Amino acid sequence: MASPQSVLPGALIEPGEAPFITGPSAITDDLLEQLLRKALERGGDFADLFFEYRRHASISMEDGRVRSVGGGVDLGLGVRVVQGAAVGYAYSESLELDEMLAAAQTASRIASSGESRAPVAVKRLALTTRYPVAAEVVDAEGAARVAILRRADAAARAADSRVRRVDASLVAVHKEILVCSSTGNVGYDVQPMVRMGVSVVASDGQRVESGQSGGGGRFGLDYFERVTPEDHGREAARIALVTLDSRPTPAGTMPVVLAPGDAGILLHEAVGHGLEADFNRKRTSNYTDRIGQSVASPLVTVVDDPGIVGSRGSINVDDEGEVPMEHRLIEGGILRAYMQDRISARFFGLPTAGSGRRESFRDVPMPRMTNTLMMPGEDDPEDIIRSVKRGIYAKKFSGGQVNISNGDFVFSLTEAYLIEDGKLTGPLKSANLTGNGPEALTTVSMLGHDFALSDGMWTCGKDGQSAPVGVGMPTVILDRLTVGGTAV
Repeated sequence: MASPQSVLPGALIEPGEAPFITGPSAITDDLLEQLLRKALERGGDFADLFFEYRRHASISMEDGRVRSVGGGVDLGLGVRVVQGAAVGYAYSESLELDEMLAAAQTASRIASSGESRAPVAVKRLALTTRYPVAAEVVDAEGAARVAILRRADAAARAADSRVRRVDASLVAVHKEILVCSSTGNVGYDVQPMVRMGVSVVASDGQRVESGQSGGGGRFGLDYFERVTPEDHGREAARIALVTLDSRPTPAGTMPVVLAPGDAGILLHEAVGHGLEADFNRKRTSNYTDRIGQSVASPLVTVVDDPGIVGSRGSINVDDEGEVPMEHRLIEGGILRAYMQDRISARFFGLPTAGSGRRESFRDVPMPRMTNTLMMPGEDDPEDIIRSVKRGIYAKKFSGGQVNISNGDFVFSLTEAYLIEDGKLTGPLKSANLTGNGPEALTTVSMLGHDFALSDGMWTCGKDGQSAPVGVGMPTVILDRLTVGGTAV
């Protein structure tokens, strides 16, 4: 079964078609081979080069006034040499030849064989794009970007007289990468990104509450035809107004129904990180040595899919120069695979699979998620809610934390409702969920057919590096989970 929205008929990025940094001839094959020879002059199992060019622009509006405008350009090269489990890494913030050769020489010092290893001749890959963009937001005029924020502001204020304050922000990035490894593969990619956020404060004279809405992805200005600024303004206002009527959250162990879409962040944190291969190579994951074992309900299938068109976590090439593919991690409750980077794949004796990601040219790659999804089932979402005598409906999340070694997690909810006798009876305040990821997945007893991809808003942190990711899932019931709130 293919992942939802995983359609890749798109246009091709032909090798050298788009300019990298200063022009199509800026990074030549001869230069790549020269740098790789320098990186491998003392030996080593393999080496790679990661060139990056990034432009970003941001605007924020506070209570109807533009408060900050920012932007900048970043550029550089990272060089990695690997020998066994040891990694030599250096980077240059200049593309002057001497600076790049110095970085390659520094990285080479991890190798100790003393025998130079010649890289193979480079070959440039033609990649299928998962995010064709005609007009990037980062290139839009400042007035046009301010107008987008003003539209969200106006819609939020028009939603209700109890809206007291509206803040909004817009961040856009144009990123180009060129990755070359000593295997010879050269991958070039243009990676656009846009993210909008709206925050609303509402008051009824007695209580003051807030609500947020945000989204985006690897889109251009066309994103605002899919989800308008007004949509985000009204949604942030709706959540703030709903929270004005919220009641204390009951505490205890009870059934929890996860809403489709945003609830996928629980899957990402509580399960996904434990399936990244480096944690299993180092034997620090709860899933270590469990390939082929039952780790979830038979209803549960989890995939990591880099190919969802326009999704925040999608990539055409990973940061080690590999063409990424869908990873079926858990299938029918059975653990099938980990997400591998090149070092972990060598350790496990597996082919590389395209899960190596890094924050920038200053960082080493590591196994990371892209778009982590729980596949849909066959149950009617209304039937799932009707099956609950007393429990919680978790609709929106603000994030969470997980202990990789044992899978324990805690998540905060920004929108949740009490379920009583199969019906949603009222919004809840200050709800959080506590549990164990692998254990929670074994309690899945119903799985909806209503898969939804969360709008592009999530950023994942790991070992000090941030990476954009996507999440998605259908309506799911967890039969037992600890809900933190106010004891009643």
